[in-house]
Amino acid sequence: MPQPLQPRAPLPGLSKQRVYRIINADAVIDPGYQFDYYDGGGLDVAFLGLAQTDAHGNVNVSKFSGRPVGCGGFINITQNAKEVVFCGAFTAGGLRVEAKDGRLVILKEGRERKFLQQVEQITFSGHYAAKVGQPVLYVTERAVFRLTSDGLELLEVAPGIDIERDVLAHMDFRPIMRDVKLMEAGLFQEKWGGLAACLGGH
Repeated sequence: MPQPLQPRAPLPGLSKQRVYRIINADAVIDPGYQFDYYDGGGLDVAFLGLAQTDAHGNVNVSKFSGRPVGCGGFINITQNAKEVVFCGAFTAGGLRVEAKDGRLVILKEGRERKFLQQVEQITFSGHYAAKVGQPVLYVTERAVFRLTSDGLELLEVAPGIDIERDVLAHMDFRPIMRDVKLMEAGLFQEKWGGLAACLGGH
């Protein structure tokens, strides 16, 4: 990661610029070439934040309550990566949870829903991803969903979570549910250390 240099006298004409140094970099790439890499499908998998999603798997991270905040390189990365994993809390606005004794405990539910019937703006197109066969997951603290050609499918829920009370009651749509599994209970221990075993020792 770029590390800021220690404070120094301003450079002529660059008094408001920050100067960075790169430590042990494998490559230093011009931003234009970096986007060529994204657009060319160079990423095997991309992990990005999840603000809003809908029944079609569309994701919005760029406009809220009529106010645009911009998408940056979100579109370039997500629509061209070979696989995408969206990560975020299931609800927004004050959500508090606790992992205890192999279970997820919701201490306080968030005020705002994030799984809507229709997102305010489409920053990632679920329709396009499904059409081209792009694998897409939506991972939250209590539930994991997968994009299918028919919409979002609920794959897993955390131990201690009631599907009707803690998941469906906070969604504007009902996901596909065929074979919902429980997440590994060890993920919800204060101390675990079992990741290598879950990954088969790799």
